[in-house]
Amino acid sequence: MTSAVDPPKRLSPLVIGAIGVVFGDIGTSPLYTLRQCFTAAHHLPLTPENVLGILSIIFWALTIIVTLKYVTLIMRADNRGEGGILALTALVSRGLEQHTWRRWWLVGFGIFGAAMFYGDGMITPAISVLGAVEGLEIITPQLHPFIVPVTLAVIVALFAIQKRGTASVGRLFGPVMCTWFVVIAVLGASQLAQVPAVLAALDPRHAIVFVTTSPAIAFVSLGAVVLAVTGTEALYADMGHFGAKPIRRAWLLFVGPALLLNYFGQGALLLAHPEAIKNPFYLLAPQWALVPLVLLATSAAVIASQAVISGAFSLTRAAIQMGYSPRLKLLHTSAREIGQIYVPFINWMLFIAVVLLVLGFKSSDNLGGAYGIAVTLAMLIDTVLIFFVITRLWHWSRVVAFAITVPLFLIDLAFLSSNALKIPEGGWFPLLIGAVVFTLLTTWKRGRAILLDRLSEETMPLDIFIESVSGSPPTRVPGTAVFLTSTANRVPHALLHNLKHNKVLHERVVFLTIITKDIPRVGSKDRVAIKDLTCCFWQIEAFFGFTEDPEVPALLEACGHHGFEFDMMDTSFFVSRETLIATVAPGMALWRERLFVSMSRNAVKATDFFRVPPNRVVELGTQVEL
Repeated sequence: MTSAVDPPKRLSPLVIGAIGVVFGDIGTSPLYTLRQCFTAAHHLPLTPENVLGILSIIFWALTIIVTLKYVTLIMRADNRGEGGILALTALVSRGLEQHTWRRWWLVGFGIFGAAMFYGDGMITPAISVLGAVEGLEIITPQLHPFIVPVTLAVIVALFAIQKRGTASVGRLFGPVMCTWFVVIAVLGASQLAQVPAVLAALDPRHAIVFVTTSPAIAFVSLGAVVLAVTGTEALYADMGHFGAKPIRRAWLLFVGPALLLNYFGQGALLLAHPEAIKNPFYLLAPQWALVPLVLLATSAAVIASQAVISGAFSLTRAAIQMGYSPRLKLLHTSAREIGQIYVPFINWMLFIAVVLLVLGFKSSDNLGGAYGIAVTLAMLIDTVLIFFVITRLWHWSRVVAFAITVPLFLIDLAFLSSNALKIPEGGWFPLLIGAVVFTLLTTWKRGRAILLDRLSEETMPLDIFIESVSGSPPTRVPGTAVFLTSTANRVPHALLHNLKHNKVLHERVVFLTIITKDIPRVGSKDRVAIKDLTCCFWQIEAFFGFTEDPEVPALLEACGHHGFEFDMMDTSFFVSRETLIATVAPGMALWRERLFVSMSRNAVKATDFFRVPPNRVVELGTQVEL
């Protein structure tokens, strides 16, 4: 995060970096938004009044939703500098600790919004790259058959390079996107200068007349207009990487004006040449500039897709740390940037979905029907959650909170309702993905809670065990035994099995519990809490934020700074390996228990996830009926 007195020289690289990463999705919306407004299934007549009406709605949507709602209001709700719907959900959870049922519903609401992000992460690469490559058809109609193959080639390359990371490529994002925004602003301004009358759309009365004259058509048109504000969640989610000030400055002084110039330039072109509706974005450019513009647009679309894919990786890590997802293989792609990670499973699931979307829909116009549901639902959820942040954490009056959020809620609801009409055209896809991911996340969370309950029923309290050991001590052998356990006050199954079969205890026994807090990062001085339980038993609680990756060797090294030394060559790590059996016992539906069992089998082992040296690990199995 940047401070209030950041010097311009320090702020400038962050602003450029934010332009490259944060605004890729919303920055490529001009490729298809205005065309979609007039060529979608509702067949809005291409008249000067409708052009001005649509432009007016786009202008005020960008002003209200992006500038006022996200840039001004929601970005104030940072969780220790971190943003995004999971960070906002954690804030709401903290503010409603005394209201169990309300907290449960709102957290579930936030988790569903996070699940919808995966649907967005599948559609964004498909529609962005398709929209860019469709410029080939403007160069010459003979290239139309190559649009889908070229799009697939770009997508294959995009997902194939994910494992190499964006540490080096990322440095190019800012300059490329800066060039993109300058070019689209110049294209729009040049056409705007020829038809300045289009500036009349700044007057909100054009939007009002458009809505009141043909309310049914206007309502349906909102489903296409919302494409102009896709990517708003990225403004909030990337706060942790760049800080609020660079993102705000980039939007207000550069990105926002560039987008408006381009939209109004396209509107000016349509007023003068209605036939340009087949692709008003590319037809802004002279013939000689089409090839470089297609290349630049494709680069911008790849960057937009990269930002969404990276966001899916970060969201997955946060879900794992917060206990909503099984452990997956995480690879760090940068030695210096902790936020740059690669999740192979998520990468290839997204890749398969994107390829199927391109093959199934074949054009950005067709994909426009699938796009929007995830975005508008996330915007609506953000509005609901920010209301509770305003009242519970900021302690503003309810009157002020309602005055701010009710109009925003109604706008979001109008956009969501309009997009609901697109469900048969493809809007079902992100809803299906969101529902599947939400089921997986909540099943894992509930299944882990049931599993811990079952394990607790079969063990004994730690204090009673230590008391019994002190009264009748078993044989103690040299060395340190570290038992990884989720329940700090219960005896780990692995210890009981070890004592039962080997009939010995190590001379020093450590119970290690790793706890994820609802904040992004935990300071080094608050990392560990060490407690002497007597009889050479010790309890260590390690605290991590939901954006951090626990690493046991580094953690034990940190314990040395607290006077608790570890010799790794003299330390063994004991873990339980549960074999789960689904039953009809109370807890979850049988099908969800079977789903949980399947997810558990495919989860990365705790020792691998926490980077415990494999040659120091002892696994002891146990069978648990859910």
